[in-house]
Amino acid sequence: MLDNHSDAPLQEKNVHGMERATSLAGGALLVGKGLSQGGIVGLFKIAVGGLALVRGFTGHCATKAWLQHHRDQYNQLKSDLKRTGDELTALKDSAKAATEGVTVTGKDPVAGV
Repeated sequence: MLDNHSDAPLQEKNVHGMERATSLAGGALLVGKGLSQGGIVGLFKIAVGGLALVRGFTGHCATKAWLQHHRDQYNQLKSDLKRTGDELTALKDSAKAATEGVTVTGKDPVAGV
């Protein structure tokens, strides 16, 4: 969930360079179009443009931060699964090597039969 009310005094800037400039330009364009259009669609354009302007001015996007956090978690899980798969393959190979040449007769070697 997006947390816009965190205790952190300054939010990390995660929007830089051309992305930030594009947010500012696109936001200004949408606000202008919304003001000239009016109505419900115009209000929607003003709202989206305002969000883009805030993103550009602050240099922070909560949605982008949320996605990046979850992408990092996904990549960690993916590497953990790969490592576990490699360990299982090594175990399988070890078990196969340990049982090669072994014949199961059904007799208990401990009983001495």
